[in-house]
This record gives sequence, C-alpha cells and structure tokens, in this order.
Amino acid sequence: MAELIHTFADHGDDVNSCAFSDTFLATCSLDKAIRVYTLNDFKEVPFSPLRGHTYGVHCCCFSSKSPILASCSTDGKTILWSMDNGQILATFRQPTDSPVRVCRFSPSSLYLASGAADGTVVLWNVPLLKMHRSSSVKDGSLVACTFCPRGNIVVTGSSCGDLTAWDENMRCLQEKKAHDLGVACCDFSSQTVTNAEGDAEYFQMASCGQDNEIRLWVLSWFSLGFEMICKGTLSGHSAPVLACAFSNDGQLLVSGYVTACAFASAHPLLATGSMDKTVCVWKLGNNKNDLTGNVEHWSEDDVRTWLSEEGLSEVEHLFKVNNIDGKELLNLTKDVLLQDLKIESLGIRNKILRKIEELKNTLNSAVSDAPGEFLCPITCEVMKDPVIASDGYSYERTAIESWISAKRTSPMTNLPLENLLLTPNRTLKMALMRWLETPMLFHEKRLKQ
Repeated sequence: MAELIHTFADHGDDVNSCAFSDTFLATCSLDKAIRVYTLNDFKEVPFSPLRGHTYGVHCCCFSSKSPILASCSTDGKTILWSMDNGQILATFRQPTDSPVRVCRFSPSSLYLASGAADGTVVLWNVPLLKMHRSSSVKDGSLVACTFCPRGNIVVTGSSCGDLTAWDENMRCLQEKKAHDLGVACCDFSSQTVTNAEGDAEYFQMASCGQDNEIRLWVLSWFSLGFEMICKGTLSGHSAPVLACAFSNDGQLLVSGYVTACAFASAHPLLATGSMDKTVCVWKLGNNKNDLTGNVEHWSEDDVRTWLSEEGLSEVEHLFKVNNIDGKELLNLTKDVLLQDLKIESLGIRNKILRKIEELKNTLNSAVSDAPGEFLCPITCEVMKDPVIASDGYSYERTAIESWISAKRTSPMTNLPLENLLLTPNRTLKMALMRWLETPMLFHEKRLKQ
C-alpha cells in the first residue's frame, strides 16, 4: 500500500516536523534550519534552507490559502516565510518569550495558533499580523495543536497528558485527561457529521502519546454546549506514539514512533521524519492488487494510475482529455476506443479491453470470496470505509450517509436509529486491508475448491 520513493538526508540533527503544500514539502530540524523541496522532482528549492531561527525549529506548517510557511522555535518566535522567494514576511514573538513547540494554521488561514513550553497558546490574526487572543493551560508544556475542519475549535495537547478544546476567542470549552505520560500529537479528520435537526455537529479526532496508545475522540458542538468524548483506544504500538495524522479525505490514520508524519493533499504521498535526521517520502495509491474501492468510484487519476501499472502509459493522455473515470472505464467498447478516444492501434485497443475484463473478473472474485463481515449490508459490496451506526451494524460510509439522509431507521432492523453518529470501524478496516493485501491467497483457495 505504501512504497518508499525518496529519502532526504540534508538535516544535521533530529527532524521535528514536515508539512506539504500543493507544490512543496517543508521539513524542520533541531539544526535550526527549514528545508523546502519541490514535489515534482524532490529537489531543494534555490532559496532553501531557510535560516532565521537562532535555536532548533520544532514545527512547520503551510497556509492553505496563500504561499506562506510558518515555523516556530525554541527562540520563542513563530516566523512566516514567503514561498515565492524564501523571505521573512513577519515574526511573531510569544508574549512570554517561552520556547514555541507547535504552530498550526486554521483551515481558512485567518488564524495561526502557537503553543509554548510554559503552557501559553496564542491565536494570531494572519492578515493583520497581530495577536487575536491568548490563554494558557493549567499545567505542562503545549506540544500539539489541531484545528477542526470548520476552524471554530482548536485543540491543544500538553506534556502532562491533557487535551484542551478552545473556541476562536480562546475560551476553554473543555479539558480532558488523554494520555498518562503526555500527549505527543493530535489531528482532526476532515469527516464531519451533522444530525438531522441541524443543531449538532460531530468532529472526529485522534491523539497519541508517550503511553504507546492512540485515542479516538468525538467532539460535539451543540446549540447549547460542547462535548469531547473518547470513543476508543488503539493499543497496537509497543513504543511511544510520537506522531499521528489523518489523510486529507479522512480515510486513513497513520501513526508511529517517528517524530513527524504528514499526508499531501494534492498527491498520494506521505512524509515521515525521524530522529535519525532523515525524511522519508512514501507513495500511496492503487495498484492492480489493491481492491479497496469499487472501480465505479475511481477518479480520473485512479484510472490513469491503473493504465500506467498495466503498461498502457501511451494512452494516458487520451483518457485524460476524455475525462474517463472508473464508471466510464467499465463501459468502454472497441467502437468507443476507436471513434471517441481515437486509439487507432488494434493491438492496444484489444489490450485495454482485455485488462478491463481481467479487472472485472478479479473484482468479482474478490467479492464472492469476501467474508460476510466485509460486505456492506446496503450495497452488498466490499467496504472501503466501514463505519458503525447507532444500531451496532457496520456499513459503507457513503451508503449509510445516503440512507440516513432519506430516513432515520436502521437498514438492518427497520427500527428508529438512536442517533445519526457514524463511528469509523478501525478494527474492521484493518482486517479488510490485510485481506485485500493478499488477494491471491483467496483466489488460490477458490481454485482448489
């Protein structure tokens, strides 16, 4: 599922953080430097490394709205850098001059949060380049920070193990004990749920810590209040979990004994940083044995990736020009390939159709061999993103969301649902991924029968 495609070894000390924009990968280190690389060829940009901090750099993050990178350091400063030329745009100094351990842009990039070793957290107004609000936690250093998808909630994590939720005016909404030996990282999923009445919104968040565990949280914003509840604990790690991150679509959660991890939003890439001074870039994506999704749901990029893996790179541009997605791929005929896509070679046309037929057969075999718990009760297809509804059954997320948008009853019992909250079934998804990673074992079993 992940292939190591590049390793950077340019830093002279521990790598503390890494971040993606649509075009760049930024990394920072205890060596006081921030390095910036292009994603098209993984070469360092001419204005890199960025040197403006006088002590180790702990965190870096990109604005989603403009070519700006933020970084923070033990020197008590948070710096905004231009990604056009590497120049410093602004320097925010923590009011107490305490070492700044973490910084994070809000989704709209209106605000930048910075958390310090003395427990202070500051919300900076980025367009005005001035402080918006500040506050502090009761105990511990702030080492983690994340904004919810709406940007109206920011959660900080401390070295004493607490998670604290704040509103945009830095009023404390709730504080929870999360990890006994200290929080290391936290991240919101992009997936949100609003109940039928429209008076409650649910956000999903993960946290990890020195206690070797990952905790999954549901944060509920009601018209009359706010609530943060731990919905589960993942205990598969045998060492402190120092970093965790959700993919841009909320479908994957990565965690590990690495100092940093980040998903790219515009590319199927994952970056990890480590105390060995290196940054690794991993390629994520479909391959011909990856049946995690229905072909009908493939995007145009998924189709072109499949063409490349099947040795049909020479026709990728024709599929791109004609906007061929998964559904159209399955309906291609010789006439369509010749007349609409203008593929004149009979050999290539036959190869494409043969590969499509092989794809259909492989997917059909996978579904027929799949254990019953891997099939969505609504679609009867192998699930890609299983979630648990309040009736206790697991469904494909898109299928149950469509179902509950029309009715509030259980598809399995026909009884009213207690609530519309959907909880990711991580255990089932992990089992599903293990099964999908070894499809040939199931095909061989089927042939023997």
